[in-house]
Amino acid sequence: MESPALMLSLVFCALLVAGLITRTVLASRQIRHVARHRATVPAAFAQTITPEAHQKAADYTITKARFGLLDTALEAAMLLGWTLLGGLDWLNQTLLAALGGGMVQQLSLLAAFALIGGLVGLPLAWWSTFRIEERFGFNKMTLSLWLGDLLKGALVGALVGLPIAALVLWLMGAAGVSWWVWAWGVWMAFNLLALVLYPTLIAPLFNKFEPLQDETLKTRVNALMQRCGFAAKGLFVMDGSKRSAHANAYFTGFGAAKRVVFFDTLLQQLNPAEIDAVLAHELGHYKRRHILKRIVLMFALSLLGFALLGWVSGQTWFYTGLGVMPSLDAPNNALALLLFMMVVPLFTYFLSPLMARMSRSHEFEADAYAMAQTNGQDLASALLKLYKDNASTLTPDPVFARFYYSHPPASERIARLRATGTPA
Repeated sequence: MESPALMLSLVFCALLVAGLITRTVLASRQIRHVARHRATVPAAFAQTITPEAHQKAADYTITKARFGLLDTALEAAMLLGWTLLGGLDWLNQTLLAALGGGMVQQLSLLAAFALIGGLVGLPLAWWSTFRIEERFGFNKMTLSLWLGDLLKGALVGALVGLPIAALVLWLMGAAGVSWWVWAWGVWMAFNLLALVLYPTLIAPLFNKFEPLQDETLKTRVNALMQRCGFAAKGLFVMDGSKRSAHANAYFTGFGAAKRVVFFDTLLQQLNPAEIDAVLAHELGHYKRRHILKRIVLMFALSLLGFALLGWVSGQTWFYTGLGVMPSLDAPNNALALLLFMMVVPLFTYFLSPLMARMSRSHEFEADAYAMAQTNGQDLASALLKLYKDNASTLTPDPVFARFYYSHPPASERIARLRATGTPA
């Protein structure tokens, strides 16, 4: 093995081990910290959260953290199996022998990789839904609905993903050394188009969306949006209770296609003033340009990623260093895509705290906007209900939270809301 390939293999193994150790240490800290505080509700929440609800949240958090360790171990084993243990090389050589080295073989490689990965992860996905979520009273899905979702997801992925993959693969082979610029443009155009089309074409395949019927609530929501200078194409209620007892509200779409979507479970749990406050928080993300900033960041990072892929895809050591022998008489573009997608998360994992910190900052800004438009106490009350109903722990490990949490821990968030109180 040449020295660049050997170096890549060593770096790959080092990052894989470092990631495993970090994930295990952080998860273990979370489990110990939550278990240590399981018996006592924090003083700040003692009047609003019952000991039973607090203990349920602790048990749910611990169970999910332990399950996450198993999932992490499986992912690491799969990654090692696909790369240095020769799994991807075997799959590629098998398909080359059967199909030759054209576009059909490359697309078949991508599809087979996705299918095998999905099948391997299927038992854990089933366990998460029908054991963990079921145990804590969140799962509302039947087995037939769960299987139907899997089938629809696979079909949508194939119908949407394979044409995009074919176009990118074609560009890799036909657009010269600057193919990655064109491929990046295609990828960005697809993502922007998806923001527009997803609410009306994809989401209804999985959930039922009905116009909001409560005229009183509709009047409140429209008044809030008008006050905030926000226009939406419609207000919809999604049958989230068909699959889960978890609650949420969100904006979807882009530009003139924006929609406001409420989970039916959310409308059942919150009063109108609390719904106003939650919606104002979501509006805050738009008014503070968080969505635009994230799109720009995605554009920049994906451009960097495509540029890097454009370079390494032409380097023999990139393939051999990851356990794959590139073909000398057939395109290796699909191989390059798969290897790149598998390796990049090892490098970006340690950037998670930076991304989480940015997200938490955005959440605080959105909270501040909500307090300027509604009542901070209503938002605090709504969040407490959601923490309780979603069994979110009030006592996460501080290090774990700083590394992973995209939203501020409950203690920090509620304390800030209570301190500020009423709107400005």
